[in-house]
Amino acid sequence: MGDDEDLKWGRSAIDTVCPLDCPDTCSLEVTVEKGKIVAIDGSHKHDITDGYICGKVRRFGERVYGDARVPHPLIRQGARGDGFRKASWDEALETIAARMLDIRDTWGAEAILPFSYGGSNGLLTQDTTDARLFRQFGTSRLARTVCAMPTSAANQALYGKMPGVTYRDYQHARLVVVWGANPSSSGIHLVPHIKAAQKAGAALVVIDPRRTNLARQADIHLALNPGTDVVVALAVHRYLFEHGLADQEFLSDHTHGAERLRERAQKWTIDRAADVAGLDPELLENFVEMYSDISPAVIRCGWGLERNRNGGSAVSAVLALPAVAGKFGMRGGGYSMSNSGAWNFAPDEWIGVPAPDTRVVNMNHLGRALLDYQDPPVQMLFVYNCNPAVTMPNQNRVLKGLARDDLFTVVFDQVMTDTAALADVVLPATTFLESYDIAQSYGVTNMQLAKPVIAAVGEARPNVSVFAELAARLGLDSGDSQTDDVEALLQVTQAMPEETSRDLMTKGIVPATADGTSIQFVNEFPRTPDGKVQLFPEDLERESPTGLYTYQDDPATSEYPLSLISAATGKTINSTLGELRGRVASLHMHPDDAEPRGLSDGDTVRLFNSLGEVHCPVTLNADMRRGTVGLPKGLWRMSTLNGATANALVSDELTDIGGGAVFNDTRVEVSRVVTASLGTDNVSEWTPESDEPVH
Repeated sequence: MGDDEDLKWGRSAIDTVCPLDCPDTCSLEVTVEKGKIVAIDGSHKHDITDGYICGKVRRFGERVYGDARVPHPLIRQGARGDGFRKASWDEALETIAARMLDIRDTWGAEAILPFSYGGSNGLLTQDTTDARLFRQFGTSRLARTVCAMPTSAANQALYGKMPGVTYRDYQHARLVVVWGANPSSSGIHLVPHIKAAQKAGAALVVIDPRRTNLARQADIHLALNPGTDVVVALAVHRYLFEHGLADQEFLSDHTHGAERLRERAQKWTIDRAADVAGLDPELLENFVEMYSDISPAVIRCGWGLERNRNGGSAVSAVLALPAVAGKFGMRGGGYSMSNSGAWNFAPDEWIGVPAPDTRVVNMNHLGRALLDYQDPPVQMLFVYNCNPAVTMPNQNRVLKGLARDDLFTVVFDQVMTDTAALADVVLPATTFLESYDIAQSYGVTNMQLAKPVIAAVGEARPNVSVFAELAARLGLDSGDSQTDDVEALLQVTQAMPEETSRDLMTKGIVPATADGTSIQFVNEFPRTPDGKVQLFPEDLERESPTGLYTYQDDPATSEYPLSLISAATGKTINSTLGELRGRVASLHMHPDDAEPRGLSDGDTVRLFNSLGEVHCPVTLNADMRRGTVGLPKGLWRMSTLNGATANALVSDELTDIGGGAVFNDTRVEVSRVVTASLGTDNVSEWTPESDEPVH
């Protein structure tokens, strides 16, 4: 189609950015025709994206125009979960405001719990007018801990969130260690840089219970038991110290606490760690020798290793390795995890209201909060940027809480989620393709401007506008310069350095450093108070119930011997896009675990423990570790046969550090479901577990 025809048909290509929960923050080129999205592709504006994006975002238009989209405000009609009637924005906001005022007068404002999570949000869609409203009103506060808190706590305590090795510098590494991450599913643009390093002669080690795509291409794959990362890392430390391979000069000049770390690592010989982790000791020793001998060496530390009872100590031990082994100070050497610390932005600068001294609720305890908390009990749940019915631990307890007749629930979302279906009021939100935002990458060190490429679909409104208007109805000061997303954009950028603000608004993308490169201990240093690495932070030692760098035993029992993990897939970003999943999800299990249970590929199984059960097909998969089964992360209730997801089996206990979720501590059993006809009824039964040991 030529230029004249493009103009005639209103076709244009608009640059924007994807802010969804992924390290890459891809630059996008969105093709719009007659005001409607017709294609979403990668642009070349960001050299890391380089025109390529994942299939998840490529099909995001299906969410924008899909049947699940919330077209206008809704108010519950009849019993909870039975349905809704259409409402105007005025009626919906007045209903919410009136209920908030009534709850404050009757119970106190702490009886209101705002509930959100920021993984897929930019700087405008969370912690602007929303935070200002809830702070002024005096509601309970939320600890957003479901993901990344143990890693964040460890990175902050050890290094002050020093920016890490960037993607483009992986090609300079001669050893790449991917630990608890699967870039093929999340953070896909790291993969070509790892392959470039391999092509240049680098060795690759993958540490993951599953044989991922990268694990198949690795020189060493350590398929460890979930929750044992800490002992593997401590065995590496012990080897380095005991064999005189620790960089004593670096430790003396740039760190504190090396001796205490050495003491905690002392008992973890390679043989002992291999036994606990379920590894071949020779293979583990090969990895240890490679890491000590090869430089530059980079560790890509993911989030998988934090999701267990030992998560904070595990991450701390892994992040301490480059300091002990002397891997800093060279291009392609050190570690990378989250680069969110590359930008020193404090939302308090634009929120403008201090946080009140009110009750703090750990979001992993939502079920407890809704059912058990008193003084005051939670009377209103205001959910936005989140789908807690399927993403929080102890799902059955959460659903029971959401079903309370006396709970008033507001859900502000783009689509009719499982949580929205149980709400009293549902408000339609814009997607990132319909409003302004600022996307700050946590994988690469850049920031990009998200621009609306289409008008809002239906009656959807941006977060900033809705919370500003609700604040006005509550008689609160919403801030004169933050009444819509454009005004919020101007205020937030004014809080940035002048050059950063100017380049963001004119170029649409800004790197954190002049050339976009972070070389640890060359142009990036620890942001701790004294500028040194804290290898044994006292605050982490105090927080951990058994002390820092300690191992808590596997919670498996003879009754529930299998480990359940729920890893990210190529279909959803957390639970976002879960409504587009077209078929029932399968449990993945190694054939050696299936055989003694009498299971065949495709059988319907009951996956269960004392907290609940999930019914779904089973897929036999030799890439799974024996003794470990997997169900995809981010499933909606429609994606299993009984409406329960993996989180129905997950305890709401917390990690050792950071108050995170212990998803990977879930232990289960699996049996086959047999369906039979009894008259006009279908009856499901499950086969009893064998008396013989099956693990």
